[in-house]
Amino acid sequence: MVPDPLQRYDVCPMATAGITWKHVQQAPDDGRRREAIGGDLYVTAAPSVRHQRVSGRLEAELRRLLEDPGHGEVLDAPIGVEFPETGEGVQPDLLFVSRDRRGIIAEDWIRGAPDLVLEILSPATAERDRGLKRELYERQGVSEYWIVDPEEDAVEVWRLTGGDERRAHHERFTDRLPVRVGDEYIGEIDLARIFARGT
Repeated sequence: MVPDPLQRYDVCPMATAGITWKHVQQAPDDGRRREAIGGDLYVTAAPSVRHQRVSGRLEAELRRLLEDPGHGEVLDAPIGVEFPETGEGVQPDLLFVSRDRRGIIAEDWIRGAPDLVLEILSPATAERDRGLKRELYERQGVSEYWIVDPEEDAVEVWRLTGGDERRAHHERFTDRLPVRVGDEYIGEIDLARIFARGT
């Protein structure tokens, strides 16, 4: 009997080619995050308390700056993002879809590239978040990608330029984090509050 590849709990890619987002959706609901990237399955354990605190604070700030004024919708994990053209799918920590692009929000998951995706690093996911997932988001047309590092109290912001010559540009923030929708400056987030230790 061939073992079911969706039952494995590795954080490394499995040796089974052709895993798609549709396959991931058939996996048991056991609290683990599953993602299909480049035909490989990635499984990650539940996040730490520190991770969840940082995520919750960022979500509150993004709701205040982006959702409350009507710029679009902020969603948090577990939320699936499917890239239908390639069959890939991920579950980012947080994401934002602008009002103009709300058509990609379906009842079950997001179908297409969000405007903004945030991943909060953990020891098990840091390499993948900085490499494989950054490349995936760039390739799929995500406009802005934030890599949140709770150990360094920093956020790397990757922005893509449009047109035929898409290329990534990034900056690192440790004090005040600017928030934009496209090229429009909306406000900023005080990172000292986001990364505060304790409750």
